[in-house]
Amino acid sequence: MPSPAVVIGVDSSTQSTKAAFIDAATGEQLAVGRAPHVVTGEAGARESDPEIWWRALCEAVADGLKASGLPARAVTGIAVAGQQHGLVVLDGAGRPLRPALLWNDTRSAPQAAALTDALGGPGAWTERTGSVPVASITASKWQWLRENDPASAADVAGVRLPHDFLTERLAGVAVTDPGDASGSGWYSTATGAYDPELLELLGLDAALLPEVAPTGAARIGTLTGPAAEALGLPAGIAVAAGTGDNMSAAVGLGLGGAGLLDHPALSLGTSGTVFAASRTRPASTALNGFAAADGTYLPLACTLNCTLAVDKVASLLGLDREDAEPGGEAVLLPYLDGERTPDLPTASGLLTGLRHDTTRRQLLGAAYEGAAVTVLRAMDELLAACGLDPRAPEVAARPLRLIGGGARGRMWVETVRRLSGRPLVVPESGELVALGAAALAASAAGGGDPVALAAAWQKSGTDRQLPPLERDLETWERVSYVLGRASEPLLTGP
Repeated sequence: MPSPAVVIGVDSSTQSTKAAFIDAATGEQLAVGRAPHVVTGEAGARESDPEIWWRALCEAVADGLKASGLPARAVTGIAVAGQQHGLVVLDGAGRPLRPALLWNDTRSAPQAAALTDALGGPGAWTERTGSVPVASITASKWQWLRENDPASAADVAGVRLPHDFLTERLAGVAVTDPGDASGSGWYSTATGAYDPELLELLGLDAALLPEVAPTGAARIGTLTGPAAEALGLPAGIAVAAGTGDNMSAAVGLGLGGAGLLDHPALSLGTSGTVFAASRTRPASTALNGFAAADGTYLPLACTLNCTLAVDKVASLLGLDREDAEPGGEAVLLPYLDGERTPDLPTASGLLTGLRHDTTRRQLLGAAYEGAAVTVLRAMDELLAACGLDPRAPEVAARPLRLIGGGARGRMWVETVRRLSGRPLVVPESGELVALGAAALAASAAGGGDPVALAAAWQKSGTDRQLPPLERDLETWERVSYVLGRASEPLLTGP
């Protein structure tokens, strides 16, 4: 029996690499190989050696190939989706000059503030790039490098994002895509190109940057001989441009021009992230107005405190994370690491509304509610940026796709369901980033729109479909009231 045509979707995240082997015709996941990364740093520093990412990619592909039992010749294409915003600087031989600064390295917060002011404020940045500089944005990290490691900055022969670095190792060409480039801080979503004025502001030569492919599915080359030997795959298979992890997850969900537009997705992880594919270019300073991998836009909002913060509250209370109930009169805003949305970088947690009869389980439930209301308020902002009224009945009836680690937790699902009042769809696939990358690879190898391919791969009836509950407006309004009244005097500290 002949082997199916297989594509590999690579998810190179902060902590690990996953290589999903996908049947290009059916979307069936045949195997997933995994390999860990190493992250170092303290006091705000978060760094990784990019060479570890490459070794992890090789190990994950070998692991997945072995688990699949397929011959290497069955593989027809590969694409990488990587953690966004990281700064990789290369020497003339394409080797890293120093460890990469990761998206969650916060040392560049002062540089982000200075860059915002230098261009004329948040609105000026949103008009050009779709996003206001924060510590996570690559431009802020480049400024930090220039000021704190000028020797490395002076020796740079190439500047890459994490997925760019890996794609260049695969195909031997320096190429990125609009989606990941839109999170750099030097790419204009208004013009669809690098912004010369921003590059001048940053002291960054455009010749150091990769070429921007039309989409993440563009075939930018083929697997080189050295890369093929390292991976144990045939030389000459298609290599797609690839994209950032959030853009790839959208493709995996079937969100895009050839699929669902203006339908929100909520990822419950260490951070809470909400996004939607849209043809409307967003212009809100409260959002990241990214480009999508398929030529549409991907407005996105991110909160810092989600599953990890709630787990910390559970630990302090001596409870299992699922041992919770609605919070009653208590309101707990679990802003344990500051907050990004709303913009409260120095915030700490806030608890109010305690009564004699308040229980530990209610306090844990209040932590869930505080985190959920925060990210759902960001979702309303996102829908408004797509030109929609989130309160309109036809918009409120659109299903919310719930993904990430929290989507596997009963209390998270029920809290979001109760506070959103929306029908929920919980996708079966747990590897949406890798699945989206596989769709990009399949498109590069055999043609077709990647979003349409991913949508066709979705098996009818396998995702969990949860009908809406009557919305708990009492809790929503109580948490929103506390958040609005407490933001300045209490959350930001003296």
